[in-house]
Amino acid sequence: MSVKESISALVDAKADLFTGVSDEIWKNPELGFKEFKSAKVLIDALKAEGFAVEEGLAGIPTAFSGTFGSGKPVIGFLGEFDALPSLSQEASCATHKEVVKDAPGHGCGHNALGAGSLAAAVALKDYMQQNNIAGTVIYYGCPGEEFGCGKAFMAREGCFDKLDCAFSWHPGDTTAVMAVSSLANISVFFKFHGRTAHAAAAPHMGRSALDAAELMNIGVNFLREHVIDAARIHYAFHDVGGQAPNVVQDRAKLHYYIRAPKIEQAKEIFARIEKIAKGAAMMTETECEIQIKDGLSDYVPNAVLSQLLGESMQELGPVPFDENDHQVAQSFRDSLTEAEKKGVVAQLTMMGLPNAAEYADKDLFDGVVGYAPSSLCMPGSTDVGDVSYVTPTAQMTAATGCIGTPGHTWQQTAQAGSSIAHKGLLYAGKAMALAAAKVLADPSILKPAHDEYMAATGGKYNCPFPDDVKPYLD
Repeated sequence: MSVKESISALVDAKADLFTGVSDEIWKNPELGFKEFKSAKVLIDALKAEGFAVEEGLAGIPTAFSGTFGSGKPVIGFLGEFDALPSLSQEASCATHKEVVKDAPGHGCGHNALGAGSLAAAVALKDYMQQNNIAGTVIYYGCPGEEFGCGKAFMAREGCFDKLDCAFSWHPGDTTAVMAVSSLANISVFFKFHGRTAHAAAAPHMGRSALDAAELMNIGVNFLREHVIDAARIHYAFHDVGGQAPNVVQDRAKLHYYIRAPKIEQAKEIFARIEKIAKGAAMMTETECEIQIKDGLSDYVPNAVLSQLLGESMQELGPVPFDENDHQVAQSFRDSLTEAEKKGVVAQLTMMGLPNAAEYADKDLFDGVVGYAPSSLCMPGSTDVGDVSYVTPTAQMTAATGCIGTPGHTWQQTAQAGSSIAHKGLLYAGKAMALAAAKVLADPSILKPAHDEYMAATGGKYNCPFPDDVKPYLD
């Protein structure tokens, strides 16, 4: 039996465990750093499989690791399990139907992500036992990816320092090696403090925090012309002071995301935005309090490991969808707007997919895209980037939904609880475990991977936020 056949058989033998974990997390969607039920499901599964579990990593109650084996090489698999707000939706239902009104839902498929990485870790552990192979496998339970940058806090505390390499994946509408980089991001609050007054009788006595916030936004909007094209700056009001027009508002709070292809670029833009905020406070005679919430680094794909992962995926072939899966996918394709359908080719091209036009009218992705070097930067952020600055890292996507499904939508939630997601997560588990098994068979692969990592990063992790910033657990 080949390594591919052995790994595939090991995943298939425990498929009910892995899909059951995914479904249980899907049924109990929890927001970042509050994933207590979800973490327990994964921790219980790891313990039952003989992993030594350590909880509360980096001071985060729902961050954990499960370790099996000893010695080198040390291979990590990254799991996530947080949900998104207001995306509750019935499983496999192609019409918008909430399970619980305004409740969270797995609109990014992290239930499947956590379970697929679990499948990889358990299958590799079983393979090591069967073949008496030395080495260490670690499953990392990484909370708060969506809004908390959990891996960045874990990286800052040295949680990944022992790794020789790491593998991860993400649910999506393609099956491909992720050869593109991602945007670094700094998340920061700007709080303005002023003085109330009667807006008609004594406006001159007031100092408007709301005016300061608006002036800051105007200043940042003018700044957009003078930053690099790939930068993205977003903001939202968290507090506008009150609802009475006849009161000069004494408080206001803004939440900014500052994104750029490299973390150093994001920091440079942030420094300019800080000056704008302070200038707005000066103009309005208010006080400005700047609080960095968190941040994350850009993703640095490791070509050596990505090539290895791509070869493993190509050995496996595409995700084995059946006719029922295609029918389910077609029902979701029918739910998309015409604009979303027309945007499929551009969306796939933006993610580095060659021959994207071939998939414009398909319901499910029926191919495998191996590794090809790319200079593209995907228009989003992931804290896997912080891991890639600590150890050589490769990640992939596996099809878990119909082609063209927009991210962070009820359609994503529905498909994350479907048979399509089951097949995708099992496939991802097989691909990552197979790549890791090849590392165990020939650890010399790690030398060029590490050399590349050192050349790309300098071998030193610099956290994107200061040491005194704590996980935002509230």
